[in-house]
Formats: sequence, structure tokens, C-alpha cells
Amino acid sequence: MFVIRLPNGNLRVPQTAIGNDGRMLGDAYVEIGPQDADYARLAAQAVTPEEAERRRDRWRQDDEALRQEFLEFARTNGEAGWAEGDEGLSCVFLRAVFSPGV
Repeated sequence: MFVIRLPNGNLRVPQTAIGNDGRMLGDAYVEIGPQDADYARLAAQAVTPEEAERRRDRWRQDDEALRQEFLEFARTNGEAGWAEGDEGLSCVFLRAVFSPGV
């Protein structure tokens, strides 16, 4: 998520919503103006809405290329136990990347 400078000069900043029990509910954006204490610090890293969209698009493209590379690796290595379908392969891949030794 990015700090986004809006056309009116305000900033749209990411904020995590936390429930009463302390669990994370999700991420959202809130809008702040120049009167906010964090405005100057956050404005230094702000991007335009168009730049934020370009970055998201670039990540999607890069993610797709990596996913296709992994699927090709999985097909050519013929590992027993690979889950069927793209969804299962993605889960196995994530487990392997984030759980060393698995």
C-alpha cells in the first residue's frame, strides 16, 4: 500500500484496522490533511494516484511471470505430490518458500 497524494493536497494513507480483541481486521486507507501531525513525514514518500496504479500494474505483471516460471518448473520436474491446478501449486510453492526444509 502506498501513501497517495490526492489532487486536493490531502494524503490517502494506509492504516490497519484492529478489532477490540487485538486481531487485525484488514487494511484500509484514511485521508489526512496538512493539519495532521504526520503529514510532512508522509508527504515526503507520497505518490500520485497514477504512479500508484502503475506500480500495482508492474507488480501484477512481474508476479504473473514468476508464477508462470514456477508452473513450468513444476511441470518439468514432475514432483510426486504436487497439488493439481494452479491454485494448489501456488500453495505448495508458498509453503516451500516460507517454510524452509518443507
